Amino acid sequence: MFDIRYAADRGKADFGWLQSQHTFSFGSYYDPAQMGFSALRVINDDRVAPGAGFDTHGHKDMEILSLVLTGQIAHKDSAGNTEVLPAGEFQLMSAGKGIYHSEFNASKHDELTFLQIWLQPNQFGGEPGYQQKDFGQKPGLTLILSPDGREGSLTVLQDALLYQLMLPTAAQQQLDIASGRKVYIHLITGELDIAGHKLQRGDGIKISEQTALQLTASTAAKALIFDLP
Repeated sequence: MFDIRYAADRGKADFGWLQSQHTFSFGSYYDPAQMGFSALRVINDDRVAPGAGFDTHGHKDMEILSLVLTGQIAHKDSAGNTEVLPAGEFQLMSAGKGIYHSEFNASKHDELTFLQIWLQPNQFGGEPGYQQKDFGQKPGLTLILSPDGREGSLTVLQDALLYQLMLPTAAQQQLDIASGRKVYIHLITGELDIAGHKLQRGDGIKISEQTALQLTASTAAKALIFDLP
């Protein structure tokens, strides 16, 4: 089964300093048909004005992943982590039993754009954790998240895998799916054909009851592929 979530249909928020598009229900945007997909709860496409950001706020029992697309995030949290996250890097914060953090655009002149992604964990109440890594821009599939940190990936508290897909124009990638697993693909840039279903920038697709997919880049494409329970 294939269910496309078009970018134009996502929820929107405009706070002046923040422009956000919500793939799933978030904040004041609510759609009972878009409450998440398996353990995937949030994909927010955020644009933050220079010098602006999210003041200190709390999270609990959530795996929170950020990917900077342009600019830099200045991160600070109650576990003592003070970091700058540049474009291309992934950050995973495990909220555990509770953590407070702030996120600001580190530049006073340039806009920050990033993806904020939440995954529901399968373990609750533990100590908060923080991980950050640049996985580069290698063609094909690169493992970003896994429950056991295999292949140098970030360790997530869920039976989930996340891959970064990079394909030049006309390139193809075979994606094998284990029995009973679900897949969500979010296209960051380019155009991607997935078993005849065409995605453009910002589109996503829910996939279930499939064992293999052929992915073809109509134009150079970058995507995130979630392998979910």
